[in-house]
Amino acid sequence: MKMISKIATASLGLLLGGSSVFAQSLADAKKAIDAEQYQKAKSMLKNLTVTQADKDENFFYLGWVYIKQDYADSAKAAFNKGIAVNAKSALNYAGLGAAARLDKDNSGATNNFNQAIALAGKSSKPYQYVGEAYLLVAPGAKVAPADANAAIAVLQKGKVVNPKDADLLITLGNAYRSQLKSNEAYQAYSDASTLDPKNPAAKVATGVLWQFANNFEDSEKQFQDALAIDPNYGPAYREWAETDVRWSTTDPKMASAKIKEAADHYKKYISLTDQSVESQMHYGDFLLMAGDYKTLQQVAADLSKSANTNARAYRYLAYAAYENKDCAAGLTAMNAWFQKAEPKRIIPRDYLYLGRLQMCAGQDSVGINTLRKALTLDSTQTEVYAEIAKSLYSQKKYIQAGDAYREVIQKGGRTVTLNDYLREGTGYYFGYTGQLRSGKADTALLTKADSAFSYITQKSPNTAVAYQYRAYVNDYKDADRNNIKGYAKPFYEKFIELTLAKGTPADDRTKKDLAEAYVYLGTYYEYKEKDLTKATDNYTKARDNDPTNKQVIAFFARKGGASKGK
Repeated sequence: MKMISKIATASLGLLLGGSSVFAQSLADAKKAIDAEQYQKAKSMLKNLTVTQADKDENFFYLGWVYIKQDYADSAKAAFNKGIAVNAKSALNYAGLGAAARLDKDNSGATNNFNQAIALAGKSSKPYQYVGEAYLLVAPGAKVAPADANAAIAVLQKGKVVNPKDADLLITLGNAYRSQLKSNEAYQAYSDASTLDPKNPAAKVATGVLWQFANNFEDSEKQFQDALAIDPNYGPAYREWAETDVRWSTTDPKMASAKIKEAADHYKKYISLTDQSVESQMHYGDFLLMAGDYKTLQQVAADLSKSANTNARAYRYLAYAAYENKDCAAGLTAMNAWFQKAEPKRIIPRDYLYLGRLQMCAGQDSVGINTLRKALTLDSTQTEVYAEIAKSLYSQKKYIQAGDAYREVIQKGGRTVTLNDYLREGTGYYFGYTGQLRSGKADTALLTKADSAFSYITQKSPNTAVAYQYRAYVNDYKDADRNNIKGYAKPFYEKFIELTLAKGTPADDRTKKDLAEAYVYLGTYYEYKEKDLTKATDNYTKARDNDPTNKQVIAFFARKGGASKGK
């Protein structure tokens, strides 16, 4: 993908001035939160918690801003102050549950959610925010089905309490959308728009739904409708930019135009937010999603130099550096992230990139262990199995590589290829031959290898290399040339047939492989069939392909020192 390099980044570090002129009502603060103007909202809410210190809602929405910015400790402090003002503040208990989820404290989250619902009374807002809390995930992560179902269940209860809460319905639609339940999501968004036609969030949410279905034209129309309601509604531009990126990946003819449009829309989004460090982090989220690692590395590097930066900038710097093959910088950044971040902030993807960076830096064994840890935390990252197997194979740890490729085959899903079976088989085969050179070898390795090669020949009968390796495996069963059985014979014959079907080989490697096959057949006829004519014929063909083959030279020497066949 062409990198999104046209988004201006120089001004991102600037903060909007004039916060003292912000309107000081809770309604305006909530509107700023919805527009993702978090610094503006925070300034307003901090003022409200002083001028209206007896209203627990002010503390909740201040805490919610911290939740949106991933500052769980600051959020908890605000929620607890809200509860101190009103011990029965359902919203603040919902907030504490959300903070507990960020801290990966599931028990604490459940207890606080239950308390929030018990105190909710006739208000649907606690239900809404409990539902939103269940949908909180790290950038790029997916909502787990169990969390989505929990959100849907509590939001449905909130809908009974107040069927006319448009914001709750939008959250309900988001929960359905996270599980690709498009009809249910559309109905929820449609109901929200009917109840509140001037709510741009409902239009944006519907646009995202169409984006998921690759219905990009209708998606754009929804964003345009949202901006017709509020021309300064930043999230519409953000989602429009992300839709453009997705559009560019599905329609090559539109790719260049849509990438440029995405850059323009995201630049507009940034201009409508408060251009804080958090906005830049959101920009990082976008660049990560868009796969623009070149710009992401630049933005993250600049962020990491700021004294008040979010430590997550090091995560983005590490990810981008790896993708840009800047392994040293990436490993330094990832180590910094692991040092600066609280353990509860580390996600499986971090271990995934740490392992890749360690391997990229030559720390293969350490990297493999880190990748395995990533898999214990998230087994859905099936491509990691192949990365581990490939590394082991490149280190010539063949038996371990064979086991690893077997794991790829068992757990890799749709990404498994016949080449994985080939690597599994050759891993076990080379592992056996390595043992053989060292002494006693485990013949079970040959059985495993043959099984992998056999699968290839069943699925792709014209794959010559699979027959070649089946021949190698079975050749070891004929080690005693005085009692040869011919186990490898049909596989060498098939290998020769498939190879010659492509025409006379020109490369030396293929010629040497053919010579080996003919030598085996020559040996078979010489010692098993006692047919010197056929033996000579095969040895002659072997010599035609590789006159330097030692067994060919030895055969003709046995015939009386003749240098050429008849």
